[in-house]
Amino acid sequence: MKHIKDNLKGHFMSAYIFARVNVTNNDKYTLYLKATPETIAKYGGKFIVRGGEKMQLEGQDISERIVILEFPSFEKAKEWYYSKEYQDAKKLREGAAIASFTLVNGWNDNN
Repeated sequence: MKHIKDNLKGHFMSAYIFARVNVTNNDKYTLYLKATPETIAKYGGKFIVRGGEKMQLEGQDISERIVILEFPSFEKAKEWYYSKEYQDAKKLREGAAIASFTLVNGWNDNN
């Protein structure tokens, strides 16, 4: 596996957070929705997907809300997630939703 990682070095660019969210209390979740955009922007992030229509093309159906965030780098995404600003906003999600967040590097074919 080390050999593959060495070959990929320098090919990563933006980083993405893929979130699956099961909303359990819409009223409380609305407070979280209002609080997060400012925290994301502060760390150079933006929404790529924020809910919306979806269609399962393969595999097990995912019923949760899908959110994809883009950040300039893996480190910036981690800084955002662990920031005081986001951790304060995240508290608003408690009792409003069950979420799973995954952080991945993007790929740049130009390198």
